[in-house]
Amino acid sequence: RNRRRRHLDDGLRKISEGFYGRQEMGVRKPADAPPESDRFLPAPHPRDTFDFFGHQKAEAELLDAYRAGRLPQAWILGGPQGIGKATLAWRMARFLAAHPDPAAPAVQQAKNLAVGPNHPAARKISALSFGDLALLRREWQEKTKKHATRISVDDVRRALHIFEQAAGEGGWRMVLIDSADDFNANSANALLKLIEEPPPRCLFLIVAHQPGRILPTIKSRCRRLMLQELAPDELAAAARSALEAAGEKVDAADFSRACARAAGSVREALRLMSSADSEFDALVERALSQLPAVDWRNVHRIADRVVGRGRETEYDAFLQAVFAWLAAALRRDEGRGPRALAPYAMAWEHLEREARDLEIFNLDKRAFVLIVFSQLTAAESAARAALNPHLIS
Repeated sequence: RNRRRRHLDDGLRKISEGFYGRQEMGVRKPADAPPESDRFLPAPHPRDTFDFFGHQKAEAELLDAYRAGRLPQAWILGGPQGIGKATLAWRMARFLAAHPDPAAPAVQQAKNLAVGPNHPAARKISALSFGDLALLRREWQEKTKKHATRISVDDVRRALHIFEQAAGEGGWRMVLIDSADDFNANSANALLKLIEEPPPRCLFLIVAHQPGRILPTIKSRCRRLMLQELAPDELAAAARSALEAAGEKVDAADFSRACARAAGSVREALRLMSSADSEFDALVERALSQLPAVDWRNVHRIADRVVGRGRETEYDAFLQAVFAWLAAALRRDEGRGPRALAPYAMAWEHLEREARDLEIFNLDKRAFVLIVFSQLTAAESAARAALNPHLIS
């Protein structure tokens, strides 16, 4: 009887996935699943993360809006990468899936958005088989064996098919986007068309590492919820939880050093702990800290380290450090006016475009590293000149 029941459940699940377009969106069985662009190993995927650290005010704001019956149709969850924005978005999606009626006693009495991993809605979401939830992220490309560099307009249109039919789960229809930074102009406009005139009982949860770069027409139709870096104790607890969930063990001293350097980001703490070469991280950090002065011998050493097969980790670490440096520069000069910020913003846009072209066309990483330091040197010099005009000769 149990065997027959399992066969029946499996058949119903396959029928449900086909009906709600899950196969169209590329969701596969776990055994066949490609790497996920919105997961950072060794941590569990945010949809499988049930422990939550920090951001109590943000969580309370989402919960209060829902049970008061004033839930906006779209939220932008903004803040630095790796601090828990996606975990909060999935936490909210699980809560609505488990409690579709905001007036229900369980919602009115809830202290937070927690839903246990064994709840049927949580299990469906973890398996990506919840019919009324669409996930938008950079998809895996079988031909190139890489993730797409952007969320395409076709990805958006496929995901939005859930709004062309009644809610199959009897509650909310949701779209979770991780992240808005990966849109191009066409895909962002495709999303805008639906946010402008949303169907009833729908919710867009938009993760954004750089919310300022989202289309103004999208931002104007969303409620923004800005999350800050985790406090040191929260960061340590979150990183430890992620490592325990992955069955990873790390030396206590390495753990403390990584958390101290991670700037409130669990992602960065895990990257530092998993880095096979802390000397490379130190080399990049030293080169960035000396700007606008440049020791080109060290830059060439960095360039040599990111070239060749098996060096993807070093290249990713280099990119992460560069954009973290730019983000810190923008925060540092935030109150000093647009003239001081413009050089960093222009450098960010240029380098992001160069990095995207490098991945698409398989260009030379060594040359890219040299371009990065040329751009950052020019940006830092221009920003300093804007703050101190007398420095201009």
